[in-house]
Amino acid sequence: MPKSSNQDQLDKLSAEFPFFIYEEFTFSLEPGGLNAKFHFNLGDRFHFYPTLFIPRKNWAFTDGVLNPLLPSLVFHIGMIELISYWKAACPAKLIIKPAGFTREQKQWWKKLYFFGLGEFFYMNSISTDEQSFMEIEAVGKVFSSLATPDMNAGVVVPVGGGKDSAVTLDLLKASFDTLPLVLNSRGATSAVIEASEIISGKALLITRSIDPLLLELNAQGFLNGHTPFSALLAFISVTAAQLTGRKYIVLSNESSANEATIPGTSINHQYSKSLEFENDFRSYVSKYITRNIEYFSFLRPLNELQIAWLFSRLPAYHRVFRSCNAGSKTDTWCGKCPKCLFTFIILSPFMGIERLTWVFGKNLLDEPGLAETLRQFTGAAKEKPFDCIGTIEEVNLALCEITRLQQDKELPALLQNYRNSSEYKIYSKSEFRSSLKSYMPNNLPDTFTNILKTALYA
Repeated sequence: MPKSSNQDQLDKLSAEFPFFIYEEFTFSLEPGGLNAKFHFNLGDRFHFYPTLFIPRKNWAFTDGVLNPLLPSLVFHIGMIELISYWKAACPAKLIIKPAGFTREQKQWWKKLYFFGLGEFFYMNSISTDEQSFMEIEAVGKVFSSLATPDMNAGVVVPVGGGKDSAVTLDLLKASFDTLPLVLNSRGATSAVIEASEIISGKALLITRSIDPLLLELNAQGFLNGHTPFSALLAFISVTAAQLTGRKYIVLSNESSANEATIPGTSINHQYSKSLEFENDFRSYVSKYITRNIEYFSFLRPLNELQIAWLFSRLPAYHRVFRSCNAGSKTDTWCGKCPKCLFTFIILSPFMGIERLTWVFGKNLLDEPGLAETLRQFTGAAKEKPFDCIGTIEEVNLALCEITRLQQDKELPALLQNYRNSSEYKIYSKSEFRSSLKSYMPNNLPDTFTNILKTALYA
């Protein structure tokens, strides 16, 4: 890969800032909840102080019981939080002062950072490899895994406001004491939780702040890009589960998250939602934090079509859910981005174009400006959009099915073009209904498996 201006900028920045230090973490248990603060040091030139607040709601243990585990929990949140600041200059050495690491731990974190930053490296045209991009030096004492007493069978369900977490909430609420977890709440997350009819006010609303200095440096030309947000959410969720005494952390990541964004590579926008990360995280938590937590994705056995099918049967959520990143601040569908188009397509075989037009405010399959995005979805382009979307096969199957269902009507513009494509000729020969019978490898305990299969096959 030839050097780009960003590769040149990286070389300049990494020479100017040869090290990044995780200086310390602090936390305090107050009447309102847990306040945590982190201190990161970029080359003795810039210092960052991001924060996290977890409200004291449904806490299970006294402070005295929690104290032995809290330092490890908060420290580990800092370990994933720091990557957002490290990437501004990508220093060759990362120094960890608050704790020590085994050799295995160092390799674990290097793997997460490297593959979690795969999109960042690709979009910035940075050429590097897993072993040489960073050296980790940890100088403190290694935290040991601890067992905490009497975890109950309740579940923590992270909620983002989209269709996936809505399905998880709805299917589990009757069988488990379910605690929705929201990081930096917005209108859609509140609306989805309200639609689930879980006890009002029960959700755990966690607040994370980014140090504004990072944004200032980005504006000055320091490097920026995608980081593994779901890995941060994973460590925060373990802390929340411990504070509330719940055994299960139940994600809503589907099997489709395993597919690379750039075909034939390991570059995956959804790496920290993948089964590979899930397995790695489960192992790490058990060895180095606590053995009393079960972390898994409830929807992992399913593909996007199956999830869309389940969601189509939950009309209470249809008007309130939101998956659009561009419209997240205003809780709207922008109608122009890959996530909007993908959501419209994957739901269309089950909800129909007319109802989805009501949900989105317009028929996205009749928007010529989205033609190139559709080509990326179907595999006609060299890469998929960097967004949380389904596989090439899932999109093609959905498009073929909605084309079939519209055969007696005039096709929207994008479907007219698609029907003339080579992808349509290939996938139109597939049996759509067989895709609804898939069941992929997963980590679900038996009770959760039974609930999911009952919903699928009842």
